[in-house]
Amino acid sequence: MVKSVDDAAFDTQVLASDTPVLVEFGAEWCPPCRMLAPILEDVASDRASHLRVVTVDVDANPITQERYGVMSLPTLLLFVGGNPVRQVIGFVSKGRLLALIDEALQIAA
Repeated sequence: MVKSVDDAAFDTQVLASDTPVLVEFGAEWCPPCRMLAPILEDVASDRASHLRVVTVDVDANPITQERYGVMSLPTLLLFVGGNPVRQVIGFVSKGRLLALIDEALQIAA
């Protein structure tokens, strides 16, 4: 359920999305990113009706990484209406992540 997005498709897949999008900036060599992967799959499945989850490999997509000032991995950005409304840096549990998403979506509504 989690899709990869590259620099070329970021604007159309994330910024132009009618649905809120949770973006994970990560890398294959990043252990916390690998630990977060099953949580992101669960979140994508649990919230499929009103949230998209995508990943950006920072090694292959440095333009998007630089554009959003991503310096630590993993970094999660929640986009609503093309704007980043919440940032989480580092590993986070599923419960905490869902709470942060819900809070941000309520504020953005």
